[in-house]
Amino acid sequence: MADPATEGRRLSRSFGRLALLGTLLVVAGIVGLVYTGVATLTSMLLFGWLLLIGGIVGLLHAIDSRGSDFFWLGVVVAALNIAAGIVVIRHPQGTAEALTMFAALLFLTGGVFRLVGSVVVRGPQFGWTLLQGAFGLLLGLLVLFDWPHSSLYVLGLFFSLVLLFDGLGLIAMGVGGRRIVSVVSEQRVTGELTDPSRQGEQKRSEG
Repeated sequence: MADPATEGRRLSRSFGRLALLGTLLVVAGIVGLVYTGVATLTSMLLFGWLLLIGGIVGLLHAIDSRGSDFFWLGVVVAALNIAAGIVVIRHPQGTAEALTMFAALLFLTGGVFRLVGSVVVRGPQFGWTLLQGAFGLLLGLLVLFDWPHSSLYVLGLFFSLVLLFDGLGLIAMGVGGRRIVSVVSEQRVTGELTDPSRQGEQKRSEG
């Protein structure tokens, strides 16, 4: 059985690494918010490489499972991922423009559906749903009216915000975890010092 003190130090170091990773993500998110154009191209390149690597892995898996009923389906899906990854890597700006247009249309349709649904249903969350719909509609119109220039910063802005909030979440988990480990370790030491059986053993050893 592992020593409780050693286990506590190991957990504390793990939570410390988690907080460090969160700090790095927060810094990357802040840098991305300052340089949204760079963040957009970076996110597109990462997306393209993920598609390419995922397609290659899927193709290798399909080859390993040749002879099965899903062999050709796996090959087709892997080939599409590889082709899409190559296109995104070779044309990140064009991909950003297409995805920004798609995001604007999603905001528009989502906002319209929320607005209509809130007016028709008029449920207990009427005001909140109406506000969400209006915000989505306004955001979609703003992105669409500034397209294709909006493609230079919209995706980078979203990507940076995701990094920022994920980093803050990891920092909170790391700091909170280390604090809990510290409190549990202190309570365990206090319990051992006040345990009558341990006090008796200590007196016998001293005697």
